[in-house]
Amino acid sequence: MTQRNRPLFLERGHAYVYLIYGVSFLLNVTSEKAGVGAGVLLRAVEPLDGIELMDSTHRRKQWTDIGKGPGRVTEALQVDLRHNGLDLCSASSPLWLAMMTRKAGAIGKSVCIGLTYEADRLLHFYECGNEHVSGPRKLLKA
Repeated sequence: MTQRNRPLFLERGHAYVYLIYGVSFLLNVTSEKAGVGAGVLLRAVEPLDGIELMDSTHRRKQWTDIGKGPGRVTEALQVDLRHNGLDLCSASSPLWLAMMTRKAGAIGKSVCIGLTYEADRLLHFYECGNEHVSGPRKLLKA
């Protein structure tokens, strides 16, 4: 544990936000009991509400690109270091996790993008056929 990653060691459901390459913020959701450093990187979001606000935050080629990629997720949601450590399970938080409003499609899994250590492990989960999925085009096939 370091000062930078301390929020990663909070109980599950908290935001761990950090700056990568001095350019983009990335958002992880803590996923273990307090004291165990583990999280899930949010690689994409499908905008269901607030699309106009998200769309105004950056340039894109297609509307499906608003939240496609971990840097675009934080850009669209306007997440930065102010959100680091927030309880994402609290409805009073400015950023929170919510139930889906539609039934999810089949969940696929693949190797993680950019990993070199244990690169063959299937730790990248996504909704098959969802056009908002971030990663290789083959993930978009249903």
